[in-house]
Amino acid sequence: MLIGRVERLCRYPVKSLLGEELSAVEVDERGLAGDRGRALLDVETGRVASAKNPRLWAGLLRYSAAAAADGGVAITGPDGCEADEAELSEALGRELALITGRPPGATVERAVPEEVLAHGIAAEVPITVNELGRAAPEGGFFDFAPLHLITSSTLDAVGTEAERYRPNLVIRTEGEGFVENAWVGRELAIGPTLRLRVVAPTPRCAVPTLRHGPLPRHIEALRIPAERNRLVPLEGMPELPCAGVYAQVLTPGRIEPGDRVRLSGVRMN
Repeated sequence: MLIGRVERLCRYPVKSLLGEELSAVEVDERGLAGDRGRALLDVETGRVASAKNPRLWAGLLRYSAAAAADGGVAITGPDGCEADEAELSEALGRELALITGRPPGATVERAVPEEVLAHGIAAEVPITVNELGRAAPEGGFFDFAPLHLITSSTLDAVGTEAERYRPNLVIRTEGEGFVENAWVGRELAIGPTLRLRVVAPTPRCAVPTLRHGPLPRHIEALRIPAERNRLVPLEGMPELPCAGVYAQVLTPGRIEPGDRVRLSGVRMN
């Protein structure tokens, strides 16, 4: 069943930095080639720096990363100039190290989203410590699974930009509301060969509300999912505000904007 077309492809070479839009990309079991292959490590705590704890790391979203021709990454600051670990450390007020490959047991701090909404990003609010990549192959710095998808229907329902949710694929869909909720447990065929399994709704943290480069703060990017789309992402979890879905790769392939997206009629266990 045809459900939409790929509208945008995005990757984020360094976790929690702004990313880059692509005209085509290879996708394998580790997601988009070059996506979230690096991260900034808080040297003091040994945890991965993530804007999920905005009191410490909201400033990361002022910087962007792009894949470099030599296989590395180029980090650009808000002034448009190249930035390195030393500049990032000075700007964020903590010693940071750029690392490649997720170490075993790597964790991030996640501020409780509703507490951030209530008290602001500068407040000390309760946090949880979450292990990265529980549904992803070893290596990348994924929150959970190697692909994150969101639909134009969801973005229209919230009234916000895709950049705030940091998806890999934006899919142009018909229908109103959070239509990708119905894809969980099913397979997607995208383009000639790529096949995905949608594994869970994506719970949202405070990140979508933050300033992203030139985009100003936007509280509704969390408030509306919290009011209209609270789901249990995985068994044993409470209901959480969700927008978008996580997916794993069953069959690799090359995709580009305009590719058709088809939904399997079979719901997986």
